[in-house]
Amino acid sequence: MEEKFKQQPSNCLKVVLFGPESSGKTTLSRQLAAYYKSVWVPEFAREYLKKKWKDERKTCEAKDLLPIAEGQMRLENKLAKKTNSVLICDTDLLETKVYSEAYYIGSCDPVLEKYAIKNTYDLYFLTYIDVPWEADDLRDKPNEREAMFKAFKDTLIKYNKPYVLLKGDKKTRLNTAVKHINNLLKV
Repeated sequence: MEEKFKQQPSNCLKVVLFGPESSGKTTLSRQLAAYYKSVWVPEFAREYLKKKWKDERKTCEAKDLLPIAEGQMRLENKLAKKTNSVLICDTDLLETKVYSEAYYIGSCDPVLEKYAIKNTYDLYFLTYIDVPWEADDLRDKPNEREAMFKAFKDTLIKYNKPYVLLKGDKKTRLNTAVKHINNLLKV
């Protein structure tokens, strides 16, 4: 069962957009994939939870986290085979772990936690909360942005993950991200 959460070997640079909801991750990850003419790995949880809301009128529950993590890794592993340059990930299992701990009284399934820590990426882009909040059916913590940002930053520090803080408007964030990716690619 655990193989479902394991990151498969690949020949590409892997970067992750990481941070609280409504902090610009999807927008920037799409921009980066277009800039590098590469592959974008969308957030599996968004489609999974939209379908759940439509079918059951229920929001995310603790029991959804393992299927979300499995779907995210299946998608990432599949799409990583389609590029030899850079893979732009809208999220990863470490993000799911942060949400698990924030929403479910500090708990995280041990299998999810194991692979959230074990899976590796070349760089994380931590998105700051200096962009306007955009409400939607899945976002629910507009008044807890600072606390959530701190949880994401603390997690990167705790697990010694390589990261760059992204602040500012879309253009500034894109330029900063490109500079750091290019340094890794040695372009």
